[in-house]
Amino acid sequence: MYKKLFALIKPLLKPLLIAGLVITLVFSQADGALAARGGRIGGGSFRAPSRTYAPPSRTYAPPGGGYYPGGGFGFPFIIPFFGVGGGFGGLFTVLIFISIASFLVRSFRQAQGGEDGMGYTSSPAISVAKVQVGLLADARTLQADFDRIARAADTGSSEGLAQVLQETTLSLMRHPEYWVYGAAANQQARLEAAEAQFNRLALAERSKFSEETLSNVNNQLRQARESALVKAEPGGELVQAAPGEFIVVTLLVATQNKLQLPAVNNTQDLRRALSQVGAIPSEQLLAVEVLWTPQDENDTLSSEDLLTEYPDLKLI
Repeated sequence: MYKKLFALIKPLLKPLLIAGLVITLVFSQADGALAARGGRIGGGSFRAPSRTYAPPSRTYAPPGGGYYPGGGFGFPFIIPFFGVGGGFGGLFTVLIFISIASFLVRSFRQAQGGEDGMGYTSSPAISVAKVQVGLLADARTLQADFDRIARAADTGSSEGLAQVLQETTLSLMRHPEYWVYGAAANQQARLEAAEAQFNRLALAERSKFSEETLSNVNNQLRQARESALVKAEPGGELVQAAPGEFIVVTLLVATQNKLQLPAVNNTQDLRRALSQVGAIPSEQLLAVEVLWTPQDENDTLSSEDLLTEYPDLKLI
């Protein structure tokens, strides 16, 4: 009898299981959305460097056209090189050596992206870096610092972006007692590929927010009119959300100089990574994104949220 009953309900088990999973996911995301609000500071442009022409170096040609004393008519490099050009042989041997060295240097720069075959500067290699810090929720003063930086920053110039980086990294480095997690990574790419990579990283981090409650990007300051950090109880009463456990700060940087950030395994590694990013000069900055969540001190970010959304963070 039980076997017959099981055979009757067996076809219904799979649809019921799927429906249960869907309901669980929907409600879990609805609850988690409350913890996904953040702030953003950013700006910059991946402008291609201007193509500068490097004129070929002039070779030595003594007066008198193609005639050279002691022989060598019209062959200032070849004939003296083989010792036929008389007293000028040693001089032209040195010139040939310099020409060959110059050719090798140009070839090396071309291979490294420094010059193309016509002597023009081509697309250089760009470094794209990401540094993340997981802080204890007690670091409320840092949230206030980031809010202040966002409201006052000049994100429309490279000098302003460099100041944003310096102030953000200084705020973090002054409070290592709040550091709990960290991560750093960087890679080099040509200009076009670097821009795409930077945009992918920025979109990935922004997609973790349900809303950007405070942002200053390219000198466009936006702030949510009112905090939505309340939720309804079953009886209809609105209550304030409980404070979370963590704050996560993400720094994204694209720069023309070559960065080599350390792998973050302890606080010393994280300090080195922050120091390198904060020290990038303004003339080498291409783009910057500073993102932090929660932006509001009454918002929440639980340990489950942190482990789910930021799997690259390491305990330090």
